[in-house]
Amino acid sequence: MDLGRRWIGRWPARWPVQPFREPRWARQEPTFAECGPARIDAAVKRADARPAGNWFVFGATRDVREGRPFGVTVGGRELVAWRRVDGALVVGPGACPHLGAPLDQARVDCGELVCRWHGLRLGPGRTGWSPLPSHDDGVLVWVRLDEAGGELPTERPVVPARPGGVTVDAVATLTGTCEPCDVVANRLDPWHGAWFHPYSFTRLRVLSAPRGLDVPEPQDRFVVEVTFRLAGSWGVPVIAEFTCPGPRTVLMTIVEGEGTGSVVETHATPLGTGPDGRPRTAVIEATIATSARPGFARASRAAPALRPLMRRAAARLWRDDMAYAERRFFLRTGSAS
Repeated sequence: MDLGRRWIGRWPARWPVQPFREPRWARQEPTFAECGPARIDAAVKRADARPAGNWFVFGATRDVREGRPFGVTVGGRELVAWRRVDGALVVGPGACPHLGAPLDQARVDCGELVCRWHGLRLGPGRTGWSPLPSHDDGVLVWVRLDEAGGELPTERPVVPARPGGVTVDAVATLTGTCEPCDVVANRLDPWHGAWFHPYSFTRLRVLSAPRGLDVPEPQDRFVVEVTFRLAGSWGVPVIAEFTCPGPRTVLMTIVEGEGTGSVVETHATPLGTGPDGRPRTAVIEATIATSARPGFARASRAAPALRPLMRRAAARLWRDDMAYAERRFFLRTGSAS
């Protein structure tokens, strides 16, 4: 045994950061045999069968600020969101009912929108304009669109289980030319992690994965052992599980190791078609970190400085993963030809 192996073997296992040895990228154990296309397709179909109550994530809670309208398109429908005087979320049609002015360019006054074209005031209780059901869960904001969802509506969205206590959260958003199912398929393929993202993941092994369409919900989860790379040959080993609480949501939860209970929520929201007639989907990903270590509470005070770093890390992964999702869409629909 060389000095490096002996040194690694003596490193305290209780410490969150661990040294590791790994083969060269091309010498990793191939994962294509485990990652059968039928297995991923079945996982996507199981997710798609779950109800969402017609609720769609459209942004981060911090996106909708007091005194400023926030415009977005979901399912081809133009929307506008803002805050009332008490901070409550309001979401409704994004076109003024008078002459169709874009309400994301309106002004907020006393908790109401004032259209910049002709001064029409809009808000709950105003004639000719009705708000839509909306929900703010403290990290993400949701809107209910019954036409786009086509399901039985529910009073509240299915918000995934999140850690309690002290947390730090950050939300990253990217847009791609694909459909929500293509984003979900990417997230339900953990086998690509160390191959496609070697700068972030190493020593990845899928411990268990469901097969087929008829899978009991408690067993419908992918369990993965992986090391999050910090720098060089240093990383944080964890065990994580991937589940789908809804048709457009994939939840990764750390179940063992540093940050147990931390989650990454990936929401795929259909935006509508682009100028080229192809669908656009927004990936809205919330990372909610926690730790039982005493120092985490102190570190959480630096959340405003940590959030840009967390968003940057998520965006780097999704720049690669969006290429995966878009490629799947093009091959699935024949759009690549």
